[in-house]
Amino acid sequence: MIQEERHFPEKSIILQHIDGEYMDVKIEASWKEKLREEFEKEYFLNLTRFVREEYRTRQVFPPGNRIFNAFDLCPFDRVRVVIIGQDPYHNIGQAHGLCFSVTDGTEFPPSLVNIFKELNRDLGIPVPNSGNLERWARQGVLLLNAILTVRAHQALSHQNRGWERFTDAAINALNHHRENLVFMLWGAYAQNKGASIDQSKHLVLKTVHPSPLSASRGFFGCSHFSRCNEWLTARGLEPVAW
Repeated sequence: MIQEERHFPEKSIILQHIDGEYMDVKIEASWKEKLREEFEKEYFLNLTRFVREEYRTRQVFPPGNRIFNAFDLCPFDRVRVVIIGQDPYHNIGQAHGLCFSVTDGTEFPPSLVNIFKELNRDLGIPVPNSGNLERWARQGVLLLNAILTVRAHQALSHQNRGWERFTDAAINALNHHRENLVFMLWGAYAQNKGASIDQSKHLVLKTVHPSPLSASRGFFGCSHFSRCNEWLTARGLEPVAW
């Protein structure tokens, strides 16, 4: 049996091909089990080939070892809330694998500014010093972009390469195998992606995107953070310390 190990930049995804058929992806163990069938599909093999070549020849975000950061920080059985973004921030030093989040010391992008404004209005929580939302992820908030990689300075440059299908599978797994989750769908893109969520099992909160172009048309005043915690508390679950 021949085994070949290939390393993506910064050891982001480790592929082990056995007889050309089996592929091992470096991702948190519970997600690896739930999404195992996806890793064996032709589209995912094509996707990993594309991503590997992009990281080899271009500047791509997030850093390679953070591609699956949303999953790694938030195991399947610990997910309580799902927030869906579109693709990573595409400027230097911003993206680290969590939608809307930026690395410590990075200036807040406009949408994140508005998220913190609404959080302050809704729950009185002061605007934090850092836009790093890992503290949310570690509490069970899955901060999932539909597309997990992007070329520097080229928004949506990795769309329609397979990431959307992969993240659809992740959302479907949560929808079918978990109960009492809160899905926050901000903007038409997220709402379309979450259209099949079973609202008899989960709370689906919808409003416009927090972008400055739309926030004043319903994001401000949506109270999603308090409504989320009310839902969780009513079911005997811990609220999120936003």
